[in-house]
Amino acid sequence: MEPRLDLTKEYGLVLEGGGAKGAYQIGAWKALKEAGVKIKGVSGTSVGALNGALICMDDLERAENLWANISYSQIINVDDELMGRLFDKSQMKPEFLRETLKEIFRMLGEGGMDITPLRRLIEENIDEDLIRKSPVEFYSCTYSLTDRKELNVDMKTVPEGQMKDMLLASAYLPGFKNEKLHGKTYVDGGATNVLPMDVLLEHGYQDLILLRIFGVGREKKVSIPEGVSVTEIAPRGNLGNTLQFDAGKSRKNMRLGYYDALRAIYGLQGKIYYVEQTREECYYLKQLVQAKPEVRAALLEAYELDRSPEQEMRSFVELLLPLLAVELKLPKDWNYSSLYLAILETAARHCKVHRYRVYTVQQLLEETKRKIGENGIPEGMPDCVQLILDVKSGDEEEEI
Repeated sequence: MEPRLDLTKEYGLVLEGGGAKGAYQIGAWKALKEAGVKIKGVSGTSVGALNGALICMDDLERAENLWANISYSQIINVDDELMGRLFDKSQMKPEFLRETLKEIFRMLGEGGMDITPLRRLIEENIDEDLIRKSPVEFYSCTYSLTDRKELNVDMKTVPEGQMKDMLLASAYLPGFKNEKLHGKTYVDGGATNVLPMDVLLEHGYQDLILLRIFGVGREKKVSIPEGVSVTEIAPRGNLGNTLQFDAGKSRKNMRLGYYDALRAIYGLQGKIYYVEQTREECYYLKQLVQAKPEVRAALLEAYELDRSPEQEMRSFVELLLPLLAVELKLPKDWNYSSLYLAILETAARHCKVHRYRVYTVQQLLEETKRKIGENGIPEGMPDCVQLILDVKSGDEEEEI
């Protein structure tokens, strides 16, 4: 695959805050790193600052291991089983819910959740010396309650021995027990700047990559200067709750981040799947109109469109295909390739084709057909998928 991202440039990486959702960013970083994307600087808020530290250390293995084995008790002083029930719908029985809420209110009544484990995690995993020696610039966003102002901290300029405390300062989520650090009180940087894009812009960065996780907080309105390019890598799936520090969920989020980053790097198509586009637009129109005549006729009849011999093809192309685009919720500027892929993804999803792989259109089509061959047509499969699954064989084409 040929990258769409310019690998000759040096990029600024913006890491959004969002607690447990941060595993997604490590998966995305892995894809960027494998593709050879050069990172010149990083700005991060809350968990984005912690991930930024790991990126500056250039220690992907450590970062993956940390997130793959994360637990509630590594962040707050709490029982893992008790917290797990809070996010497990099958466990949401009244007695469990009462017990969990009682424990949470007890912690809040004692000044907040004890984050001694988080302090320990930072101490054990962050190497201040490696960060200071790294060629990657590193900025962390927090808010000083003592000074009543937002702080965008150049982490390489903080006094020696205080870097880990400043990472903690960026991650004081509401509800966490807040202790003074070097005489000052801080709150999670997401309170004022959950996506610190402005920090890198102020330092002259021309090419930015945003790793979005849609954490709770204030997103500043930032004016993008002329000539600045911004690439956004964002999840199309649910990353879970900000406090859902569950190893299984984190591993899934890392995988999602990896493939979403591949989508951005290589210009992969698809809303659900990751599809390499190798065909011209005319190919997809030909594929659609080559559906068997009885399939076209059945769809035209279902939509009460003119299917007389002299009008059938016109009704199909000019009326039916636009109606299908609306039903599949395609944007107004849809084209035949996006319509074909939307129909194909619908079929693949119903057939439970494995999502996490890069496919060509033909590979995804063949895998979908294979699933149907093994299991039959799934219940609820829309009739429109027959347009691509039951195309006439041979090179014969009809006049459009």
